[in-house]
Amino acid sequence: MTSSRRTWMFSSMRSTSRPSLDERENPFRRRLFSSFRGDRREQRSQGLEDGVSDIDKRRSFSDGGLETNKGVFLPGEDQSDMGAMKRFSTLFSSFRGKINKDRTGKEPDLPASTEFSPVEEKAKEQRYASGQFFFEYLVVVRPKKNKDGIYEPQIIYQFPKKDGMVRFQKEEEEKTLKALTLFCFPEGVNWAPLTECPSETFSFVLTDVDGSRKNGYCRRLLPDGKGARLPEAYCIISNVACFGLFSKIFDEVEQRRKISMAMIYPFMQSLREAAFPAPGHTVNIKSFIPDRGTEIISLTRPTDSWLEHVDFRTLFTCLSDDEVLKVFAAIVLERRIIFIAEELGTLSQVIHAVAVLLYPFIWQHTLISIVPEILIDVIMAPTPYLLGVQKRLADQVIDQTELLVVDLSENRKETFIKCMGDEDTILPHKLKEEIKQALSAKNEKSSLEDLNRVVPEAFLPFFIKTVGHFSKHIVRNGKDKRGEFQQTNFCKAIESKSMRRFVKKFVQTQMFDLFIQEMEQRPASQDGTGFFDRKIAEYQKKMKEKAKKH
Repeated sequence: MTSSRRTWMFSSMRSTSRPSLDERENPFRRRLFSSFRGDRREQRSQGLEDGVSDIDKRRSFSDGGLETNKGVFLPGEDQSDMGAMKRFSTLFSSFRGKINKDRTGKEPDLPASTEFSPVEEKAKEQRYASGQFFFEYLVVVRPKKNKDGIYEPQIIYQFPKKDGMVRFQKEEEEKTLKALTLFCFPEGVNWAPLTECPSETFSFVLTDVDGSRKNGYCRRLLPDGKGARLPEAYCIISNVACFGLFSKIFDEVEQRRKISMAMIYPFMQSLREAAFPAPGHTVNIKSFIPDRGTEIISLTRPTDSWLEHVDFRTLFTCLSDDEVLKVFAAIVLERRIIFIAEELGTLSQVIHAVAVLLYPFIWQHTLISIVPEILIDVIMAPTPYLLGVQKRLADQVIDQTELLVVDLSENRKETFIKCMGDEDTILPHKLKEEIKQALSAKNEKSSLEDLNRVVPEAFLPFFIKTVGHFSKHIVRNGKDKRGEFQQTNFCKAIESKSMRRFVKKFVQTQMFDLFIQEMEQRPASQDGTGFFDRKIAEYQKKMKEKAKKH
């Protein structure tokens, strides 16, 4: 059996039934972005035959908690035919090749981590494979002057440094680590020593060709010192999506960096050995700091695992409720959306918050919270995407057609630089007004906890009322048989004309298609057990009680 090579790319570009734009006029774009349309029904049956649901690999959230993906560098994994997705990863590999075009200098040596015995190493690899580690690795990135006198981002520290990998595993790890430098410093090589540089925290996603995702968390700051100096970026790669938790970890890393780079290691080692807590639980990490002694650092995971990666405050600070609804209308129909801002943290927080508004559905297409300058050509993709672009690159995106461009900058002249024109008419009017009414429960002083309650309570009922009757139209020929969704009857069951018009468009999206696949494939014994199912049942019970009173 041959070991498989797994290539990480920067986004997940999946096909949709929407036709490509200007395919005949642009053969370059046709060559890069067409021919990714697959037979989804064939994929369904194949997944059932293999006994492994592709949905399990591609969903990043679940009603039962957060799913973690299997490791990327483990030997002995079988490689299935990736088809178009594999071809698309080659496109991004070519982009990554640009990084090395003029880089002939020797890469800096990275500090080695503590070595473990074979037994300990095997146990840790098994634990890593099951997704129990807080993180896969931490790297420190800093601009360094190359032979041409230009400052370019390079990794100066990595923890842990893996040993015992075969050749192709080392090659894949090197590609991934070099890719991280793009996201830590998306501005590219335009760097020089600075006297001031505000600290900022942001995140991004690396997506494998099979759709599994890893989360990148980054804290960029200017080290303590006098005079002009170069900024540093601390980047953590993890299977876990929990922005707030890793922000606190970065606070601890930053404190230790002020003392010495060597102080980071024992803290990260303790963190790596700790079990990742269940939703609502806390893990305590012991850490020693000179002059302060041993401290206990408590890390608590939010109760609602599907909300732990978002901070709605930035979204509703940058946009009004009406503007958020306009963006929601575009994303729910899987359109191309670009957000523009100066701050990297603003871009990542807004994009992840917008994606969560779709719960219980999952965005299935390209999601790049911060597009590195070297990858700006991705905006030409004719397929749906959510992209974050820095303000200085705005001129390169406004000439695109059939998309929504949202300016998040404080000094903006207008919020929507480009739009399709029909965003205000996509959502049923009555349901849109209900969302606005629910959102009025928040205010400028609302805490993160308040927003995590108010915002889901505003948007989740939208899906309950439009598609919450889906289970009544999944027919099973036997208790243990796979269900079959009756789409025509499902749409006809909706009495409201405006709601039915919206649903007929929504059922054509990949997020709905994937959701229904999961509902068809799950055992009948699990029907009604998910979070969304329970909310639907609560709503239906409420409606029955209301009907009895009248």
